[in-house]
Parts: sequence; structure tokens; C-alpha cells
Amino acid sequence: MYAPMLTESSTTFLKRLLDTPGPSGFESAPAKVWRDEAGTFAAVSQDVAGNSMAVVNPNGAPTIMLAGHIDEIGLIVTYIDDEGFLYIGPIGGWDAQVLVGQRIRFLSRGADVMGVIGKKPIHLIKPEDRKKASEMTDLWVDIGATSREDAETRVSVGDAGVIDSRTVDFPNGLIASRSIDDRIGAFIVLEALRRYAEKPGAARVVAVATTQEEIAYHGGGARVSATRIGPQMALVVDVTHATDYPGAEKKEHGEHKLGGGPVLTRGSIISPVVFTLLRDAAARLSIPFTLHAAGRESWTDADAIHVAREGVATGLISIPNRYMHSPNEVVSLEDLDRASALIAETCRAVSPETDFTAR
Repeated sequence: MYAPMLTESSTTFLKRLLDTPGPSGFESAPAKVWRDEAGTFAAVSQDVAGNSMAVVNPNGAPTIMLAGHIDEIGLIVTYIDDEGFLYIGPIGGWDAQVLVGQRIRFLSRGADVMGVIGKKPIHLIKPEDRKKASEMTDLWVDIGATSREDAETRVSVGDAGVIDSRTVDFPNGLIASRSIDDRIGAFIVLEALRRYAEKPGAARVVAVATTQEEIAYHGGGARVSATRIGPQMALVVDVTHATDYPGAEKKEHGEHKLGGGPVLTRGSIISPVVFTLLRDAAARLSIPFTLHAAGRESWTDADAIHVAREGVATGLISIPNRYMHSPNEVVSLEDLDRASALIAETCRAVSPETDFTAR
């Protein structure tokens, strides 16, 4: 039977992980936070693609890969004008509307550099243009520089940045953060590995904080790590759209509410064997869950992992997330806790005799 297990030390680690800036391709700082925590109970390594790995029961079989991507969406400096204003491009998918007026933290070569995203004030916008959506090219960043030369003493073209914000506790066990997608996935796979280590099964389990998922049209760090690890089974953790807010279309996206439990995907790339293992584990622990149907790709690391090497039996567990790809995404800590428990229990159910081929 499932009982809440998310400790104070785990939530402290989660917030430290969420607050550490690390957009796609620039994930080294949160990856180090993750490895430092993983090293307290597992064997840790990393690779040239930036992936971080933690292993429990290294001599066990078969091998199970737990994947959660550690990158977040961000911005990158593309140009500095003569007056010292910065122009930016996206790292990952942004709605430019949410950027207007935000504070930005650039990860510069020396100290971090603060900036403010500027836009022409509404007073100066022609009435017929006021309802038009802002585009990235309409925005700039003010770092208080007086010239290009002044700006270049602090920042450079190619510097990455993130929204400057900290994790906020909400009532009813909710938190808000800019980096929930999908640093909570990296957190959950490590928390699940910790629980598996306390009561291991037969399998060798490798938790991976993967990189570059938000820009991973080529498979990103997930493809690299799956090739290196050679798993027979993989469980991918990501976020999905919560549909418990005004205007959400449940007929298109399903019914997924914060605190309603993890979301299990069924679909074309999902192994029926792995889905059954997850569903049965949820039943044993009395963990509630909802279902998500994916007739084609999932737009997660699962897409790259399931076709790695000779093929990997892959499952996908998602956390309902409000306001995805915004400065304040919102999730339930209870959902994170339940997902961790579900994954650890599923791993314990796997043995060398498990047949991953759907027959």
C-alpha cells in the first residue's frame, strides 16, 4: 500500500534543483546539483553530451533506464546594438507574450548578469496595433549598459539566460516554478532510484538526468544515454498538460488534474508490456492515475529511447502541469511522490525472466 514518502530533505533538494538555471545545452549547473545528490546513495557518472547517470544494483539484470530531462527552456543573446541593448532568440518553445517585462538572468562568463525584457509601452503603441501579439523580434533586453562596448564587458553573443524567479510554495501541496518542465522529471527518477535502493529487486536500474530535450529534434541526450546504457526497459518521466483550469479542452487533451496522480500514456510507441507493469504496480499500491492516448509520437524522450539500439520497451509517466512553458508552471507535490513510488515498485516487479516482447 502506498504511503506518502516525500521527505523534507527531498523537497529541499527539489527546490534547489528547480532554482538552478540550466537551459538546453547549458545544463551543467543543475546537472551537478543532481549528481551531488545521487552520489549519496548511488554510483554516479556523466558523458560528453552532459547526461548524468546514477546506478543501483550494478550487477543486476535486466537493465532499466529511468529518464527525466534536466534542461529548461531559456533565451540566448543573438545581437548587441550600439546602445548596449541585447536582442534574444529562444531556446525551446516560448510564447513571447509571457516574456514582456520579465527579469532575465544571463549565465555569463564571469558573474550572472541581470536584465529586463523591454517592449514599447502601450502609451506609444498605435491603437490599431495594441491588440497584436508581441513577437520575439519586438523585444529587447536592458542590462543597464550605455554602449555595445559597455555591454560586452559583461555579456557576449551566445550567452544563455532564464527567467529570474524562485520556486514558490502554494497551499494544498502545490508549487510554482519556471523549470518544472522537466526538472521535476529528473527529480522523480532520482527519488524513485533512492526508494528502489532501499528495497532493490533483481534489475540493474540507471536513473538519467538527460539533456537537450527541449531542442531534441535529433533525439538529444536521451538517445546518447540509451545507446550507452543499453537498457531492455525504459521509464520516461515528463510533464503533460493539466486540464483542471478554465478553458481547458478535455475532449482533446483528456482529464488530468493536479493531485489526481500520475498520467500513464498508451499509444503507438509505448510498450504494452511496460504499460501493464505500471498499471499493475499502481493497483498494488492503490495509486490513482489517469490515461493519456498518443497515437503517434509523444514529444518526450520516449520517442528517441524506444528506437535506440535494437529497440527498448518503453513506458511514459507524466505529471499534470498547469501553465507549461511559462515563468510559473504549477504542479502537485503529491503527484511527484506517487510517481516516484510507482516507478520504484514497477522496477521491483522486473526480473531476468520478464519478456518485454508483446505476444
